[in-house]
Amino acid sequence: MSHAVSRLRAERLERSTKPFIARGSRAVRCEHCRVIDSYCLCAWRPRMQTQAGVCLLMHDVEPLKPTNTGWLIADVVPDTFAYSWFRTSVEPEVPVLLNDPQWQPYVVFPGEFVAPERVVTEVTLEEGTRPLFILLDATWTEARKMFRKSPYLDSLPVLSLQPEQLSRYRLRRSKRDDHLCTSEVAALCLELAGEQRAGAALDAYLEVFTAHYLGAKYQRAVDPEDEAHRRLAAYL
Repeated sequence: MSHAVSRLRAERLERSTKPFIARGSRAVRCEHCRVIDSYCLCAWRPRMQTQAGVCLLMHDVEPLKPTNTGWLIADVVPDTFAYSWFRTSVEPEVPVLLNDPQWQPYVVFPGEFVAPERVVTEVTLEEGTRPLFILLDATWTEARKMFRKSPYLDSLPVLSLQPEQLSRYRLRRSKRDDHLCTSEVAALCLELAGEQRAGAALDAYLEVFTAHYLGAKYQRAVDPEDEAHRRLAAYL
């Protein structure tokens, strides 16, 4: 099933001058969930309805990485938009989306790096609007550069999250345990917007995705009856 991130991945592949070689690329992967076929995740995809939307500004090769969790957001949140980020330009669809009156955009970024007058910690909507969470999908170092070099975001409020839980994402390592992966951030945003069910579904989906991905990587069996799968099953 095609969605914004899968389409962006296809576009990114078309403009590549050389193939992107991911680890474990010799294995045949499911084109819909990016996991090795024998560990396919498609039957576990939760389909939720949300008022909130997510706009992913994705750094260069992020759409190509099989570990990218922006893909999981697009699986779960119907109104997920995904665009490539460029240092010297912006895709024309981005300002159109940000100025669409149905949306109330928030840039999601740590408040410690932002002027205090821009920082908010709650989602407060004007009548008739829906929250749109703008996530910079990149490594932490790249995301900081993206934030500084995206002037079209300068007029928007910055939603600063204060998660009480440390990141459980185990597919890429960060130097700081308090750095959340993109889908964890989106799950927290959904909860702040009053969409606890969708946030919990996305959180459970990440756990199951991680189990299947690591199972394929280390050639070990995945237990569909374990706690993570049981938790996700409630949203299928």
